[in-house]
Amino acid sequence: MKRALALITALALPATAHAWQAGRDGTICTLTHRENGADIVLTFDPSGPLYTITATQADGWPQAPIFGIAFQGGAAQTITTDRHRLSADGQSVTVADTGFGNVLRGLSDNTTATLFTGDAGVTVSLAGAAPEVADFAACQAMPTA
Repeated sequence: MKRALALITALALPATAHAWQAGRDGTICTLTHRENGADIVLTFDPSGPLYTITATQADGWPQAPIFGIAFQGGAAQTITTDRHRLSADGQSVTVADTGFGNVLRGLSDNTTATLFTGDAGVTVSLAGAAPEVADFAACQAMPTA
């Protein structure tokens, strides 16, 4: 009875975290996650090749000189860049580069990630991210023709 009640309670509670999900949008490889009011989307466009990461949140992101991701647990590291850009409405911050090895290792080898710029940040769980990161990496190696 207690187990059934716990299951019913768990199903009735609003979900705050959604699973990491690898996929494809045409020839573009994607890795997505939604948690704590933030949508995180990584893409790989083999025609560039070009990687992007975009973090969107309703509260927006401030204009700041640095965007970073602090990975915690397992293989902790913090990576930063000054090559980010804000969307016109300030709700999204995007970074593009020709390589994302540190980002992908951080996502697969840690337990949480905090994305930050200025005085704004959001922390997300990396539970279940590793196999999806591996699928994202495999997608990159697939022929596009």
